[in-house]
Amino acid sequence: MTIRVVDYDPQWKAIFQDLQARHQQTLDDAGVAWKAIEHVGSTSVEGLAAKPVIDIDIVVAAQDVEAASAVLQAVGYESLGELGIEDRWAFRAPTDIPSTNTYIVVEGSLALRNHLGVRTVLRNNPALRDSYASVKRALAESTDDIDSYVTGKSDVLSRILELAGLSDDELLTIRKANSID
Repeated sequence: MTIRVVDYDPQWKAIFQDLQARHQQTLDDAGVAWKAIEHVGSTSVEGLAAKPVIDIDIVVAAQDVEAASAVLQAVGYESLGELGIEDRWAFRAPTDIPSTNTYIVVEGSLALRNHLGVRTVLRNNPALRDSYASVKRALAESTDDIDSYVTGKSDVLSRILELAGLSDDELLTIRKANSID
């Protein structure tokens, strides 16, 4: 599998907004409570080179995870489970949806704070954003192995998450969950 990192595309924001509106409508029509639908990941940071995949966190209270999951599955999303990340359930989008990583995430969870922390720090620190982009580009050029790509980003991501205010224990949990230690 080739890992492709491309320049920031302003269309990513519009793609997210379209998907966000779809998710809001689908959840509302089914009467499922949700807290937020967040654009996370590298495509959510203006100016950041990224794999062209929109990451979406559908934020719900813990008691609404099952109902939200059922709604996504009813419209063609495939449940992939937690994939080792507590309080975050991954879904594969139907083939007629743009390339996405869609997650149902529990409000206040470490998984959500991880995603929002990375986004916030990179949006507010252009030098670190550009450093992270350089690391991602170099890794994409040097490996086709996604595990090596993730591991190669671990040092800069740890620095980003430290700036986001995550504790040492939280950083350790994230590193273990992503198998980057």
